Amino acid sequence: MHTSERLRYSRQILFPPIGEAGQEKLLAAHVAVVGCGALGTFQAAALARAGIGTTTIIDRDYVEYSNLQRQWLFDEQDAAEAMPKASAAARAIARINSGVRVIPQIADLNTTNVVELLEAADFILDATDNFETRYLINDYCLDASKPWVYGAAVGSYGITMPVVPGVSSCFRCVYPEQPTGGQPTCETDGVLGSITSVVAAIQVADVIRFITGNGFKHRITTIDVWNGITRQIDQPERDPDCPACGAAGELSHLSGERRAPISLCGRDAVQIHERRNPINLIELRERLEKIATVRANEFALRFFPTPYEMTIFPDGRAIIKGTTDPGVARSLYAKYIGG
Repeated sequence: MHTSERLRYSRQILFPPIGEAGQEKLLAAHVAVVGCGALGTFQAAALARAGIGTTTIIDRDYVEYSNLQRQWLFDEQDAAEAMPKASAAARAIARINSGVRVIPQIADLNTTNVVELLEAADFILDATDNFETRYLINDYCLDASKPWVYGAAVGSYGITMPVVPGVSSCFRCVYPEQPTGGQPTCETDGVLGSITSVVAAIQVADVIRFITGNGFKHRITTIDVWNGITRQIDQPERDPDCPACGAAGELSHLSGERRAPISLCGRDAVQIHERRNPINLIELRERLEKIATVRANEFALRFFPTPYEMTIFPDGRAIIKGTTDPGVARSLYAKYIGG
């Protein structure tokens, strides 16, 4: 470790459970952050400040003004430029700690790219906004024997839980099926920046504990910052009948060939990713600007067919804002982009 690094991380090194040996492990570690919203921005910044040597940031979205209330790495310029969140986060982290490496991935984590995007990482942090992606992370981590930490927050309430394949219960042991019916979201119930930072801080603490050899406390933690309530319970034992980590070992979310549309938490929007071929955004712009307003940069094209807003990415993925109905989103995609 260089003298400058000893100085930079001196207060962390002085913490006995970490010490200089633990800091060396942090500097050598690679963590993937899946999602770069309220949880992910705090996670990525905290990892950089702690000296995690490499962080991969995976996010499909762009910065909006409504993000700035709780998404810690972004500023008004990022929103004005509609910067991809992963790129904006990497730019901000470079100003925080030039000694660590950040790999921004402007992508939607799915079955076709999960191995490529996560295989180099030692540890996965969940900062997503939907159960489908969490099930995919769970399946991948079980298959690759990698630890990860689940986290979620809405309103003033948050929850976090670590998963160690072969040791603890997995995500599907606790959530065998995706919750049905209407679920609270940031769009319907709002969210406090304080709860997202608390949940993310606990997740990062788990990362640091594990990487430095201090293990996990296998507990589910729930917190309500408004009502001042914190609860911890031991994780349940592994379910021998769990379809993912049990005897069946199906890993159906990892092997799936097609992703369903995803309604995005807090966005009044649906993501569509059904094309297998990239899109030429220049040609698409020429076609769409005859119909309605189009704005474009090197990362994406935004199209405004009233009352909707469509953001189309080079890989064929699109976010349709103004609806939470996958059928409407698919119809708009087919109408303006094609199959």
